[in-house]
Amino acid sequence: MAQNYIVEQLFDGERLHRDVSMVVDDAGRVQSIDPAGLPEAERLCGLLAPGLIDVQVNGGGGALFNNDPSLDTLRRMGAAHARYGTTGFMPTLITDEAPVMERAADAVAAALRDAVPGVLGLHFEGPHLSVPKKGTHEERFIRPLSPAELRLYGRGDLGLKMVTLAPENVSAEDIRRLVSLGVRVCLGHSGADGDTVAAALRAGATGFTHLYNAMSPLESREPGMVGLALISDDAWCGLIADGHHVSAEAMLLALKAKPRGKLMLVTDAMSLVGSDEASFPLFDRVVTREGDKLTSSTGELAGSHLDMIAAVRNIHHWCGVDLFEALRMASLYPAQYLGIEGGRIEEGARANYILLNSELQVQKTWIDGREVFSQ
Repeated sequence: MAQNYIVEQLFDGERLHRDVSMVVDDAGRVQSIDPAGLPEAERLCGLLAPGLIDVQVNGGGGALFNNDPSLDTLRRMGAAHARYGTTGFMPTLITDEAPVMERAADAVAAALRDAVPGVLGLHFEGPHLSVPKKGTHEERFIRPLSPAELRLYGRGDLGLKMVTLAPENVSAEDIRRLVSLGVRVCLGHSGADGDTVAAALRAGATGFTHLYNAMSPLESREPGMVGLALISDDAWCGLIADGHHVSAEAMLLALKAKPRGKLMLVTDAMSLVGSDEASFPLFDRVVTREGDKLTSSTGELAGSHLDMIAAVRNIHHWCGVDLFEALRMASLYPAQYLGIEGGRIEEGARANYILLNSELQVQKTWIDGREVFSQ
């Protein structure tokens, strides 16, 4: 049955509309948007905006994908992040042993078969990384690319596929092979020099994982991975806008350097988002939350306690980014990076959207026309 709404404010991904009628059909797509009123329509007070898309989500709702790579974990992650406006996400498995990677792939395949709300595919962050730039990743599981992983990455039932790797440890030939398997290759956790990064980009890498973090820095005589990320106009960069991973000044530099549309907000969220818990186990360590900062018992940052709408608020307030551009950084630009529909509310589009109040807090979330969260 079609759903009828009168929307006080509707941001369609490009323009703001006021007091419009919107009809969503029973297939979960926007049927019409019209200035005229509708009889017996539900009134949505606030700002209706496109649903947010997160390409790096390790956990949520008290569940961490590495600790329990299961269908239940994916359901819990999706429900937790929907509270904060995420309507599409890439479950992310950090460096782990081969059986855990296989279980994660099976869980994502099952989630896609069951149409678990929000699940888009699978992001393998590792295991082909640089040990000196491993961050919180487990050193004993870091390893070269092998035929076993290539077979896993080549599976056709995983939806969208991403792999974060260090290009000094994966050849340009292997990057081309991954791209031929339908994998979006991101560069990160790397100490590579500029020439190595440039070769990886020529081989088909298209993104950089959590810009600035765990990558070779920009120096006067060597651009490093940070320098190449900033000057590569065709490449996307993920940005963890939590004030712990990246300062406001570093965000401003990236905003000035990158073309519009090539910076996308990500969370790198761990299990505590959408949970009242204060700590969780990660391999043989414990990660503890203090405020919105997560620290491993070995001292390093261990993911984030960030959600997508908080990332939008942060870059809007801290960096002066126009609200609608901040929303695009969390919706349209990730969709463009993934090559999927998203970031728009228009006739024929999937009915994935969120309702925000004046404090930019999520009041409702819809996925394919179905309300999955209400405050």
